[in-house]
Amino acid sequence: MPPKPRDKKQSRNDTPREPKETTEKVVFINRCAKVVKGGRRFSFSALIVCGDQKGKVGVGFGKANEVSEAIRKATDASKKRMVKIAVQQNTIPHMVTGEFGGGRVLLRPASPGTGVIAGGGVRAVLEAVGIRDVLAKSLGSSNHANVVHATIAALTQLRLKEDVFRLRGKSIRKSEPAVQPAVA
Repeated sequence: MPPKPRDKKQSRNDTPREPKETTEKVVFINRCAKVVKGGRRFSFSALIVCGDQKGKVGVGFGKANEVSEAIRKATDASKKRMVKIAVQQNTIPHMVTGEFGGGRVLLRPASPGTGVIAGGGVRAVLEAVGIRDVLAKSLGSSNHANVVHATIAALTQLRLKEDVFRLRGKSIRKSEPAVQPAVA
């Protein structure tokens, strides 16, 4: 009996790896020139951050002779390397510092309505994750790639209170309000 033919729509490469609703942000595009006999040959590299704004983010780097091709390669790479981030009510659960190469990034939770106080690559990563209220400061290198990777390193260190309690084998108690003694 011959094997059943597959539909044209369904192939092995069509397996859904990343969510359909992702946002891509171009962090940096670099132009490099190589001097040859006839003049200059330009090549481009692109640094892209991709996220679903629901707690998943990835970063990708692509190089090509055209800008659009470099962006496409970087986008594909960022979708393959997406990681899950612990987000708590549009902010982060606790203060954290991330390091990558010479880049150091400090992230602090902020009260609702503060917004994303961050610049450059840090802002792109935080918006791609879906964090709306956070304070950030880049402390080390200003290299775009190192800052973006340091931000992702910081975000991957985050843990929710419930997860930490579960790992320690403790239960979360609901705190009762303190009873004020009656003044006679």
